Amino acid sequence: MAEVRVFPLSCTVQNYAWGKIGLNSEVAKLIASSDPLVHIEADKPYAELWMGAHPKGDAVILDNRITEKTLGQWIADHPGCLGSKVKDSFRGQLPFLFKVLSVNIALSIQAHPDKELAVRLHSQFPEHYPDANHKPEMAIALTPFEGMCGFRPVEEIVAFLKNVPELYALIGGAAAEQLERCAQAEPDPRGISVALRTCFTKMMKSEKKVFVDQLNMLVKRISQEVSAGKDITKSNGDLLLRLHSQFPGDIGCFAIYFLNIVNLKPGEAMFLGANEPHAYLYGDCIECMACSDNTVRAGLTPKFIDVNVLCQMLNYTPAPASSKLFPAMHSPSDPCACIYDPPVPDFTVIRIEVPPTMKQYSISAVDSASILLVIRGEATATSAAALSEMTLHRGSVVFISANESVSLDLNSAEGMLLFRACCLL
Repeated sequence: MAEVRVFPLSCTVQNYAWGKIGLNSEVAKLIASSDPLVHIEADKPYAELWMGAHPKGDAVILDNRITEKTLGQWIADHPGCLGSKVKDSFRGQLPFLFKVLSVNIALSIQAHPDKELAVRLHSQFPEHYPDANHKPEMAIALTPFEGMCGFRPVEEIVAFLKNVPELYALIGGAAAEQLERCAQAEPDPRGISVALRTCFTKMMKSEKKVFVDQLNMLVKRISQEVSAGKDITKSNGDLLLRLHSQFPGDIGCFAIYFLNIVNLKPGEAMFLGANEPHAYLYGDCIECMACSDNTVRAGLTPKFIDVNVLCQMLNYTPAPASSKLFPAMHSPSDPCACIYDPPVPDFTVIRIEVPPTMKQYSISAVDSASILLVIRGEATATSAAALSEMTLHRGSVVFISANESVSLDLNSAEGMLLFRACCLL
């Protein structure tokens, strides 16, 4: 019998506390749509849907003709499904983890190490850094999505130092004035980075009693200004109060004065390379990342924090929030496809929007294994490598082996929206 090389998956849900609750979560909606037998608990968080072969969330194969139970087992037995380049470059492993995230409460102030630092951290502290791989990642908004990413332009940070005396008190006059001199002088990227590093490190390494006192003073002051009907935009007051309500007494609340606030519309993306400080704040997104668990955290989290490593590793290059948007390229060969192709070899994401006027669409073959997620619409899928028809609908997840194409006969009047993760070396 011919080998089945295209098949549906049942994927792992992670119920982390920061996830959106019940059917407010896009993750919950997708799994409820994909399987009518799934019961969504109204008071439970549904944070992440993991689509891949990660040991902590290996997808289950929904095809009883296949003897292997999980995607990881199947890839281990059929490494050629990855495509020859991917198989050789990534030692027979699927190099990416594809996710949907539904964020209700801020995720930690964090960054991911490059490969060199990942190897060192894993060898020194394996209990905190469980593998030796880097973890670049990309977020593509499904709903309006809010996050922090990269250091703000120095002028904005200096303005906050003038308008937020509690922040100035943490950093101290000498460091604050050094940063202000850099902002006013002829541009000197290295000098600016040094001054920015000094300020951020002084803030992050403040004694706990000192920063908690200053934070409480700041929250009290802004709350009084809100009650008095005053404008609190110059102190980023709304976000400060929201983060403090989620993580009272946490140094990460002050990070909003250093990091860009990035608001993504559906379809917009941001790429988080090595050493880029970031945090997700609210919304639903597609995420794709290298297959790793390495995260260096320093605030807005109950998990292990490593302030020293974070402050040493960060990229202290300021840039405006607009520069953090990662552009999608229209496919030259497919008017329905937009390609998000980050500057790392581990993954590429393709957004496919099939208009209602099209009744047939072909998912083209690529020289890489890929995972396909249906966000909207219905279709009957046929492929020589599936050996039978599959019905696709909202929430369906399909594994497609390298160099296999899939034909879709659309069954809905709303067209289709799909996301496809692959590795285009």
